[in-house]
Amino acid sequence: MWVDVVLGVLVPLGAGAVVGAGVRRGLAAVRRGIVVGRGWCEAGVGCAWATVMTAGVVGLVGAAWVPVLLVVSVVAVAGCATDLTAGRLPDVLTLPAIPLGWAALVPLGGRAVLAGIAGTLVLGGLHVLVAVLAPGSTGGGDVKLAAGLGGPLAAAGWWAVGLVPVGAAVLLAGSALLRGRRALPLGPPLLGVSWIVLLAAG
Repeated sequence: MWVDVVLGVLVPLGAGAVVGAGVRRGLAAVRRGIVVGRGWCEAGVGCAWATVMTAGVVGLVGAAWVPVLLVVSVVAVAGCATDLTAGRLPDVLTLPAIPLGWAALVPLGGRAVLAGIAGTLVLGGLHVLVAVLAPGSTGGGDVKLAAGLGGPLAAAGWWAVGLVPVGAAVLLAGSALLRGRRALPLGPPLLGVSWIVLLAAG
């Protein structure tokens, strides 16, 4: 009982807080960095990691999926923080997410890695197409973010690649109506829906 609590909650909560603090500092230190309020990344990554590890300990998530979910958790928390704080998704976050996402798929096998590479091309390409057809609707950061998320989502199943953009669009439209704003960041709903879908799929 206590071992499960320590392994599933306390250790990942602390480790996630440390990683979140490092990510927050890294985001502020780079050129054109973004300063995120203290505590947001620490609490967000810590809670996300604790959720993932608890699900793994009790058997709701397969062990091979844990690395994927840990990586996506960091990207999701940091991406939401930067997009809501500064209205952009920096390259220092979105570009490393692509190879890190592929690497996290290795425990799932070669087929998952190949699916992940294809998913990056498909979801990233879809957002490039949207950006070309509807200028101003999707930024470069959103395109790179979609490419990074496409890998894990395709490994979960092509249904996830199709479901996440639709779910994010619905949330985006609903938020805009409720808040009376036309332009809201795409990153948070895309990241939130992706994390939930991957947690359920794992």
